[in-house]
Amino acid sequence: MMLDRLSTSPRPTHASAGPAGDRSAGARNAILLFALGLAAAFVYSLASGASDASALSVLDELLGFGHEGALSARDRIIVIDIRLPRAVLGIMIGAALAVSGAVMQGLFRNPLADPGLVGVSAGASLGAVSVIVLGGTVLAPFTALFGGQALPFAAFAGGLATTLVLYRISTRQGRTSVATMLLAGIALGAMAMAFTGLLIFMADDRQLRDLTFWGLGSLAGATWTKILAAGPIIAAGLVAAPFLARGLNALSLGEATANHLGIPVQRLKYVAIVSVAASVGASVAVSGGIGFVGIVVPHLLRLLIGPDNRYLLPASALLGATLLLLADSVARTVVAPAELPIGIVTAAVGAPFFLWILLRKRGVIDL
Repeated sequence: MMLDRLSTSPRPTHASAGPAGDRSAGARNAILLFALGLAAAFVYSLASGASDASALSVLDELLGFGHEGALSARDRIIVIDIRLPRAVLGIMIGAALAVSGAVMQGLFRNPLADPGLVGVSAGASLGAVSVIVLGGTVLAPFTALFGGQALPFAAFAGGLATTLVLYRISTRQGRTSVATMLLAGIALGAMAMAFTGLLIFMADDRQLRDLTFWGLGSLAGATWTKILAAGPIIAAGLVAAPFLARGLNALSLGEATANHLGIPVQRLKYVAIVSVAASVGASVAVSGGIGFVGIVVPHLLRLLIGPDNRYLLPASALLGATLLLLADSVARTVVAPAELPIGIVTAAVGAPFFLWILLRKRGVIDL
């Protein structure tokens, strides 16, 4: 089919083809390595911390070998009831943020686009903060109606409302202006942050403590209840992403070309925006603000495996989940017994790395 030819470079004519050739084989190998890396990071996340449980004993417990004394009763509670839901949530959120960033970059045809830049994260934060501060008063009927789903649903609604307004502003006569969308996204994000600041001003001391730690991002409050609340929403966004891959590949050639190839461009944009809003909104609701995963991971992978979204999206999910698990492990252990907010770790690592990428592309450094 014509869509099979949407890679941005021609197929190689011999086995020694360089970066200009078909990179699909290398991308498939990279995805396999990322999957193995994620498995290793998952076991490391379960085994690292104040408990002296080893990685082998954790594997013994998880795989059900049932060896006597593999884990003590105390370590079993720590690993199964505390660390396991935290690791599962970290995988979901890391994958969601990285895939959302890759989708946004493909949609806008801009490697600097991410959910935070265009206001999705700010809108989701506004929805979540509204429930935290007003859930017992003005929004009491809403929290009573949705129960444990109120926070992720409010964050999803906030992110979705922001992106739909953004899409409406930037679309004229059936055509969406990327430049207008980016500029309007910055403005809408600033407005959402202003309303968030007003709600924080209205919060009491207990709510302020929750909001301060939540705003920096953390997986500390991970429970199976939160996973059940946010998981279906995040999963829906992740499941939708692979079906966008061919359309995003076509869109990279321009909207006119994508239309000629039979891609329903406007529907593609709408589905992409809704899936990103779903994933990011639910992620923000249960973890707070975690930056740089959505912009650094897909950007790095484009350098490693190329821009083909058929491989870029699953690779982003695997690498994003791995990096967030590793960042969470660092956050839990670097200042033990205290715990750093994970957003500090991702920003401390992601910001210098992203600056290095920018300086390297501008020729300021040559490494």
